[in-house]
Amino acid sequence: MKESNEKNKLLTIGQFAAMHGINKKTLMWYDTIGLFCPAAINPENGYRCYDYHQSPVLETILLLRELDVPIAEIQAFLENRSAAAMKNLLEEKIEQLDRQMLHLQAVRKTLCGYRQNMTTLLTMDLTDISLVEKEERCLITVDIDKDTSFEKKVEMITAQTTRYQLGRLHEASYGSMIPVESLYSGHFADYCRLFIEIPALSPGQGAQTPADSCAGQTDAGVHIQPGGTYLRAFHRGEWERLPHCYERILGYAEAHGLSLSGFSYEKGINETVIDNVRDYITQIEIPVAG
Repeated sequence: MKESNEKNKLLTIGQFAAMHGINKKTLMWYDTIGLFCPAAINPENGYRCYDYHQSPVLETILLLRELDVPIAEIQAFLENRSAAAMKNLLEEKIEQLDRQMLHLQAVRKTLCGYRQNMTTLLTMDLTDISLVEKEERCLITVDIDKDTSFEKKVEMITAQTTRYQLGRLHEASYGSMIPVESLYSGHFADYCRLFIEIPALSPGQGAQTPADSCAGQTDAGVHIQPGGTYLRAFHRGEWERLPHCYERILGYAEAHGLSLSGFSYEKGINETVIDNVRDYITQIEIPVAG
């Protein structure tokens, strides 16, 4: 009985604001715009007073404000409060939060990739050729050949970033692919695909994986870059000198009895920290056949 009587007592605006962890000016503003009014006004001094039982309504308002629900939408909801309306509103906000979390997870993955690139630049001897273990990852690819113009490449990449709802180019990493068969044949400029690694896209999502052959492929698709052991090398400088790096890679593989397979995956790792193309570093990774 005592607890019930205490809950029926009126609280000052300062007490009520402190109980909910907000500034009393917020309550004054809510009252001014008619969103949340006090239970009573003290006739002696005009101070606002609040009832403990108003707490659930205020907490609902604060939750919706935290979810960036506009004031007008909150007012409309409060005027027609019901379980169905609350359910619909919460479902909509949960969907928005899910999208935001996926976006943040993708951005975090991209940032971790950039950080790894910087760590590589600071700690590794970029003249070394090494073996690394890589996890399977999902790449979005567009087909190219030696006759594909730069403008067409930009157009296709832009279309794919739009298709997969990338808000900014920095939300993905980009690169190019050469069939290993071309490398063994000495055709070091035989680029057949550009790829986009979208952090939010994992193996099993999206379209069906295209066959690992460039011949006859005209539509962009999803390419699963296999996990496993990769031969990794780096090239500093203009792309025209990349064939020399590939000759060194093939020589290393032969000397160590390694057979390469699939595709060579090239991507730049220091674009954000250089001003001259002569300082550009291309990372090359090629799967080692099991």
